[in-house]
Amino acid sequence: METALENLSKEDLLKVISSRDQKIDYLESQLAMYKRMQFGQKRERFEGDSNQIALPFEAEPAEVVQQQEETKEKIEYVRKRPNHKGRAKLPAHLPVEEIEIHPEGDLSEMVCIGKEITEELECEPAKFYIKRYIRYKYAAKNGDRVSIAELPERVIDKGIPGASLLAMILTGKYMDHLPLYRQKQIFARENIQIPSSTIEGWTKQALEKLEPLYEHLIFDTKSKGYLQVDETPIKVLDSDKKGAAHQGYYWVYHAPLDGTVLFDYSPTRGGIAAVPMLGNFKGYLQTDGYAVYEKYGKKKEVTHLACWAHARREFEKALDNDKRRAEKALLLIQQLYINERKAKEENLSPQQIKELRLAESLPVINELGKWIFEEIKNTLPKSQIGKAMAYAYARWDALSAYLYDGNLFIDNNLVENAIRPIALGRKNYLFAGSHEAAQRSAMIYSLFAICKKHEVNPFQWLKYTLQNIMSINHKNIKELYPQNYKQIIGQSNM
Repeated sequence: METALENLSKEDLLKVISSRDQKIDYLESQLAMYKRMQFGQKRERFEGDSNQIALPFEAEPAEVVQQQEETKEKIEYVRKRPNHKGRAKLPAHLPVEEIEIHPEGDLSEMVCIGKEITEELECEPAKFYIKRYIRYKYAAKNGDRVSIAELPERVIDKGIPGASLLAMILTGKYMDHLPLYRQKQIFARENIQIPSSTIEGWTKQALEKLEPLYEHLIFDTKSKGYLQVDETPIKVLDSDKKGAAHQGYYWVYHAPLDGTVLFDYSPTRGGIAAVPMLGNFKGYLQTDGYAVYEKYGKKKEVTHLACWAHARREFEKALDNDKRRAEKALLLIQQLYINERKAKEENLSPQQIKELRLAESLPVINELGKWIFEEIKNTLPKSQIGKAMAYAYARWDALSAYLYDGNLFIDNNLVENAIRPIALGRKNYLFAGSHEAAQRSAMIYSLFAICKKHEVNPFQWLKYTLQNIMSINHKNIKELYPQNYKQIIGQSNM
């Protein structure tokens, strides 16, 4: 071996040494983790650690300026590019149509002593109408010039759909999971005949207008110091195999502290797909047990958080295999969630949440770790209880890492919730027509997911955004984020 090393160049020799050092560091960290499982973790480990990044985390000012310039260029480019427990309470904001009903017969000898009011919720189908811009021309009396007002900024230049119609189409497809052909049928019932290719073209062009906002969301998401990540499949017709659809993936990045979601499409589930978002990531990364995330979680600048919900599911699967031991683990995990519910109900601050976890959850984690460390030796590895223990055993530090900061979550459930609409969409429109179409869909899925998290009406937000995105100052484009919509509308109504 020594002779072989002697024949290596200096550069190759440094690579070999670096690789060995990394392996030694990894083995030492694994040994330390197993000791923590066996003997328990000390409270001090999660207090005052200078290596832990502080939350929240913001991008460097220079990076913000650069992103603003890129957004300005993108806006200019897109602008020029062609294109039953009781009766439900009725909403107070709706208009009211009153219908007065008097008893039949002669009432002249009677006196009204009161009235009974009965209300019902009604609706009318979507109202289609034509918005006609009439621009008057004026000519100078001396014939020097002709003056005419400019058209307001339109979503699709020289196209007939207005912002409201486009917002309805996109909300119908991506929020309510109505394929375009079904929406075409709705138009036809109102005697409005629009070719399928035309509706598809409108959808594409409207989505393209959102690109500057989406790219700014990418920039902001990269700067977050705490991300939850998951991925979900999507079939794409653009395939190398004749008659087969390509299996692509949406990679979903959720920033819990901001309530923002980013969908990013990739043709692959391989690790390379996460490089654009996680290649330079620093901070807390929370994921399931997929091996790709393990690689990113081992970086020095990253603290990898595992998901207790996934660990719990593994033990739930083992109830039929080994009920006694599975219930033991589940009862201890349940106590961790009781503490989380207590923190939420009492509206504790992040620092108070950390104190609660260190006082009440850390002892539970230590008890569970010691129990798994002893029991796994007497468990068949291929049994479900064995798999459940192995899952937790291999990720013990990552499962404990949420104790570092009260801003961190115990599990990855929030990002999984953001993914659920994709499953509904897959049942209705089955696939994306191309890789490019899948990425455009990722844009609107991202923005609609943020609408849902911040309880914003997606149709109203999208209508407003399509009306303003081409004319807004690039430095203010973040004002169009769904989470800012209520504030903007509130100011405009003052």
